[in-house]
Amino acid sequence: MRMRAKKNLDEKIANVQEHLIFLRSDDLNFRTASLVKEYVDLEAIFGRQAPLHLEIGCGKGTFLSAVARRWPDRNFIGVELDRNVAYMAAKKLQDDGVTNAVVFGMKAEYLGKYLPDGCAERIYLNFSCPYPKSDYASHRLTSPGFLELYRSLMAPGARIWQKTDDAHFFEYSIASLSQAGFTLDNISLDLHASAYQGNIVTEYEQRWIDQGKPIYRLEAYLKEESPCDTKTTGQA
Repeated sequence: MRMRAKKNLDEKIANVQEHLIFLRSDDLNFRTASLVKEYVDLEAIFGRQAPLHLEIGCGKGTFLSAVARRWPDRNFIGVELDRNVAYMAAKKLQDDGVTNAVVFGMKAEYLGKYLPDGCAERIYLNFSCPYPKSDYASHRLTSPGFLELYRSLMAPGARIWQKTDDAHFFEYSIASLSQAGFTLDNISLDLHASAYQGNIVTEYEQRWIDQGKPIYRLEAYLKEESPCDTKTTGQA
């Protein structure tokens, strides 16, 4: 169910503009729109050059804020389509005093229009909507179209980090990533019962932890590139 628009949302958004950037293309076809590049100035946004991490579907910003504070030497972009939720994520960053993360209010399909190839050191997919009906498979964030996008954005050695509570979506993701030429690593069928350390819990994840539901996790990198970390236990 769609969240009801917050009262005075435009005014609230104006108060977090340093942490929230809305990007909209006049071309509603993301494939043709992405052919016309309008790269954002990352150095101007962050005031520096640093390795870039993306969280696609950042929700209310709990993970984005925590991971940005954990690694202050890196830059972070959270991508969120819903204006209400994007505002909440930006407000979270502002309230937490985060200076190395921003939220892009946009559809993730258009990232290739606004970000250059090879820009991202890591892509986080935290509890993405599984779109269980087959008719909506192309909307899954590990569908072939999105993996093609990630491939273009990933720097040499970059990794995708995925967490989900949905077993069927996890199985789909494993198959989709493998078929797209990614190598899988650090696969967990029950993250919180594993030896993995340093996990950052999202607001959605906590709900399932409280219910004792297993959390599935994997990392993926391109076969033609060497992985940036041989082991990542304890990093997030």
